[in-house]
Amino acid sequence: MSRPRERRIDRLRRLLERAGFYVTATSGVRPSSFDLAARRDATLLLLKVLKNIDALDPEEASRLLDLGRVFPAVVILVGERSGASDLESGVVYTRYNVPIVSEATLEEYLEKAFPPFLYASPGGIFARVDGERLRFLRVSRGLSLGSLAAVGGVSRRAIQLYEEGQGAEASVVERIEAYLDAPIVVPIELFQLPSRPVAPGSSGRRRRGHDAEPSEPPRPSTGDALRDGVFDQLDGMGLEVTVTIRAPFDAVARAREILLTGVGSLRTAAHRAEVLQGIARVAEGHAMFVVRESVHRPSIGGLPILSVTELRRLRGPDELLDDLTEREGP
Repeated sequence: MSRPRERRIDRLRRLLERAGFYVTATSGVRPSSFDLAARRDATLLLLKVLKNIDALDPEEASRLLDLGRVFPAVVILVGERSGASDLESGVVYTRYNVPIVSEATLEEYLEKAFPPFLYASPGGIFARVDGERLRFLRVSRGLSLGSLAAVGGVSRRAIQLYEEGQGAEASVVERIEAYLDAPIVVPIELFQLPSRPVAPGSSGRRRRGHDAEPSEPPRPSTGDALRDGVFDQLDGMGLEVTVTIRAPFDAVARAREILLTGVGSLRTAAHRAEVLQGIARVAEGHAMFVVRESVHRPSIGGLPILSVTELRRLRGPDELLDDLTEREGP
């Protein structure tokens, strides 16, 4: 019998598939920063599953968010509890900027098209107020700031802030909506990409060629000569390379398409082949595995395998991607 966490991952996979997503799991490779990758149309998701969301530490959150920016993909953590308390349905939580929802919240969003309206923040549960709508309703009904403040049990200044779009406590929203007999909150779009830019050098990203920044610091060594040599080779081809940590792949490279890159032995390549190919298909890109030794077959399970010598013979990203396409087969 599978363990509870594996059963939860499987339920989420089936939920996403019912909602029209193409899904792949990373359970065959450990460690991994995420458990599921899923795509529907232009939406790419990376899902992490934890029973207790307090187990998410800052480093793991940073790695997960960095991966989301690199693809780019929407990052979501699906949890069950925080401490001794169950996560509430319909509420979005955050830890270190990672959005977190319960399985029930995600199910309502995917199967009933019912988005969450509430978010947890220090001090309680809040909702995002549609400030323009609130002001329109108040003015059109001849209500003063003071009279609406009395209904909500807050100050006049609080109503002004709500009309400017500031969040309000859920209990205050409930009282105002009941009095106005109209909704005033804005739904939370779970699948919206964050707009925050990547801090320079924050995820080991390095570019060469015409688009490179002269002041961009060199990529830190991974401590593995084989990996560093492969990444330098990809840099030299003009690809944008981001080294990953605790992921099924060792780096994400980008030319005209995304390229997931693994480095190591043929044995490791065989172990990761299915997962790497699955993620590459979901990301609508390519994957490859580079080994030190000579290889006698072009791929393992559809995953292109290149020796270091073969990689060095390729003169640029177009030639590399054409070679990978041939190795992938029909």
